[in-house]
Amino acid sequence: MKASEMLAVLFVLVYSGSYATLADKAEEDTLQCACENSLSCENNSCWGHICLYTSVHERVVRGCLPSVEQCHVPNVPGLYSLCCYTHFCNANLSMPEKTVEEPISLILLVGVPLLVLLVMCMAVYGLVFWLRSRRQHHPLDEPDISMLKVPSGGDPTYGDIFDEFCTSGSGTGLPYLVQRTMARQISLVQCVGKGRYGEVWRGTWMGESVAVKIFSSRDEQSWFRETEIYNTVQLRHENILGFIASDMTSKNSSTQLWLVTHFHELGSLYDFLQHNILDPEGCLRMCLSIASGLVHLHTEILSTQGKPAIAHRDLKSRNILVKRNGQCCIADLGLAVIHSQCNDYLDVGNNPRVGTKRYMAPEVLDESIRVDVFESYKQTDIWALGLVMWEITRRTIVNGIVEEYRPPFFDVVPSDPSFEEMKKVVCVDQQRPSLHNRLHSHPILSTIAKIKKECWFQSPSARLTALRVRKTLSKLDQEHDYDIDKLKLDL
Repeated sequence: MKASEMLAVLFVLVYSGSYATLADKAEEDTLQCACENSLSCENNSCWGHICLYTSVHERVVRGCLPSVEQCHVPNVPGLYSLCCYTHFCNANLSMPEKTVEEPISLILLVGVPLLVLLVMCMAVYGLVFWLRSRRQHHPLDEPDISMLKVPSGGDPTYGDIFDEFCTSGSGTGLPYLVQRTMARQISLVQCVGKGRYGEVWRGTWMGESVAVKIFSSRDEQSWFRETEIYNTVQLRHENILGFIASDMTSKNSSTQLWLVTHFHELGSLYDFLQHNILDPEGCLRMCLSIASGLVHLHTEILSTQGKPAIAHRDLKSRNILVKRNGQCCIADLGLAVIHSQCNDYLDVGNNPRVGTKRYMAPEVLDESIRVDVFESYKQTDIWALGLVMWEITRRTIVNGIVEEYRPPFFDVVPSDPSFEEMKKVVCVDQQRPSLHNRLHSHPILSTIAKIKKECWFQSPSARLTALRVRKTLSKLDQEHDYDIDKLKLDL
């Protein structure tokens, strides 16, 4: 095959397949088109806004396009294409007897960029497989994979390699074009959680477990928000849930919105505390890791690859995951607020959802919060941080005493409290979660108890900052040597 023919075939394959994920999002006004030799084919048909017929040196491709703007196909020698606008209108189209050959300069103009794009995508996959398979290498070539720190002490997994080598660029996950094919590469294994947002599944990708959060259609804004934040901000941190990709896919003629992240088998902090108890050192380790993650979110980093400040707005034990090393990581950024002081902007998003009522700060409940001031959102995170630390300390054993797991304010509001019920308890009566006497008999827990009280001040400006909480816990951590295996299981 001549070079011009190869470029033409390459163009059609990339062009007809790169929009398959977008075309999956069928709406009421979309067309069903004949599909042949295209990556988007399902049962010889596909859905889109435009039907496409293409012939490349007698190789026929039929498929779908998501918008009229994509209908324009440059004239490449040997390539003939035609768009139409009714159901299966491309099924009987064929190429005229003769097509016009264009100058070789047009081939270079269109083909070379597409070839470079394909090579870049293939290079990402190649790098991962190469790193997994390579056993020996020169010490000056790349960092030694064997030097990666793996919590289990075993051989590094894909997740470890991903953390070490695949986190450069403007976002925190895989390159954007690779993300758009993730849904086709992942096998869903087990549903591990359900909620109002949708479902969380454990899936497998390249032989490793990943978490797949499948959003319900009514929570589409949360998916868009998390995708936007993870793809534009340098969020990579050991105490922030590791992001891999975001993708759309179609199942049973409905659109599914996927968020693919690292998988943590111990589940959420809420689930973990139901069945496990901690010693004071384990409690400190968890609280410190959550505070560290919150500091990273709240801090604006000024550099060429920096990040704006972020407030979580829905911090709670269900949105925090437990890692195997005893630390935690913060998840669910669907309600996050972004602020950049150097660029002078505040982005509160466009999500109609509100936070969890049980964890709402007084100023949110009485609607006195200054919504145009970013500091206000950070202060609501601190209120919620104090409540999460209260949940952890309840499950911490001291002098043989430990309390059952209970959510904050369990003794004064029902299981699903209303806005008005929480407002009365927190704003009118100004009640706070009670602290057991045993906490004051241990130096670690007495310090954490003091921090919690300073997170619960009625006045937002009087509360501690996340940085102050982390510094206090870090100092406490340095004074107490402990073993992360002291985690106790309550059987």
